[in-house]
Amino acid sequence: MTTTGGCCSTPLAWARPRASAALRVGRCRAYAPAVAAGASDVAFHPDVSRAAESLQAEFRAVDRALALNSSRVAAAFRRARVAPHHFGGSTGYGHDDGGGREALDAVFAEIVGAEAAIVRPQFFSGTHAIACALFALLRPGHELLAVAGPPYDTLEEVIGIRGSANVGSLKDFGVAYREVLLAADGGLDWEALACAIRPETGCAFIQRSCGYSWRKSLSVADIHRAISLIKLQNPNCMVMVDNCYGEFVETSEPAMVGADLIAGSLIKNPGGTIAPCGGYVAGKRNLVEAAAARLSAPGLGVEFGSIPGHVMRSLFQGLFLAPQMVGEAIKGGLLIAEVMSAKGYRVQPLPRVPRHDIVQAVELGNRERLIAFCEVVQQTCPVGSFVKPTAGETPGYASEVIFADGTFIDGSTSELSCDGPLRDPYAVFCQGGTHWTQWALVLTEVLKVI
Repeated sequence: MTTTGGCCSTPLAWARPRASAALRVGRCRAYAPAVAAGASDVAFHPDVSRAAESLQAEFRAVDRALALNSSRVAAAFRRARVAPHHFGGSTGYGHDDGGGREALDAVFAEIVGAEAAIVRPQFFSGTHAIACALFALLRPGHELLAVAGPPYDTLEEVIGIRGSANVGSLKDFGVAYREVLLAADGGLDWEALACAIRPETGCAFIQRSCGYSWRKSLSVADIHRAISLIKLQNPNCMVMVDNCYGEFVETSEPAMVGADLIAGSLIKNPGGTIAPCGGYVAGKRNLVEAAAARLSAPGLGVEFGSIPGHVMRSLFQGLFLAPQMVGEAIKGGLLIAEVMSAKGYRVQPLPRVPRHDIVQAVELGNRERLIAFCEVVQQTCPVGSFVKPTAGETPGYASEVIFADGTFIDGSTSELSCDGPLRDPYAVFCQGGTHWTQWALVLTEVLKVI
């Protein structure tokens, strides 16, 4: 049995007969590191080992998509003539950044197939970037239509469907809100969407990933079909895609199939696990400029904002590494689905189906199992392994939420992490990981507990 990461094939330690100690140490280090000095090879749980063996065809398919995405990213870097002076950073107003901001925006826009992009550490989160995009598109009297059911928890207060009045939500500014519920199979309700757009619908909002809903994440093909239906009803209705967790999972992006704006977080997929903060908005040039004015101020747009040099370099380097990190996260999700479904747990996505984001959900059924799962993940993390996750209220979330994220970047879900709301059906949402074997090690411990 072999794996095809890189340009050569390497025997998998847990899939071949045992050899001498010297041979094992020499050949297995990449996949089976010792648990301590002088210890024997790491032993995955037998069920995890069998699942990993059975997924090699799926892993190879992930690597093929990874190679195509990496090629697109590298080509964009070359066309923008990225050079060391772009990593110099800036202070104050950010006028003296050596062209780094402009180059990063150009690279990102080309990668996602957009006319323009703004990629900045000043975006606090994906929610912040999405909010800037929505306020750029909507005006008093407009309606925001969510076409994939309820949005992620943190957007509820941005829209004004939860939380206090007069804090600057879309509702406070006279923007109405409506949802198209999902179909019975958890996908988009195409029949309802075909007649959903009204004259006042200023923006149709598509959330690509599942969020905390038990539903299918949307493929780029689904998004293309939805955009076509929306534009057929009203060509002037803008389409905004929450692209969080979806970047580089497929070989195309929503802006390539007609999305007017897309937005997301740099401590998710496009940050490659090393971007320390930030977010992005990409799409039509005039709309990106309008979103930039929400981030900064009208008249300032994309021309202001200092970025320290070490941050600027990390944004470039993280973007370059992103396809590789996303590929490993997808493999981890495939492994989670395979192992947990075999143990009788409901999973979403189902085992071995094509992936459209890096999130793997597992329905655990009760509060105790959800907390126990998160505790095991935290214990296997490199940072804060001694910390016990505790469920509690978190700004932006409607329910108690528990997080396991012993990550180098605070809140980074491109690194190995999981979380879930303490509400029925008590599902845990797993994502990230710099190599699929991280999840193999986690699952080995999870199976001892639940």
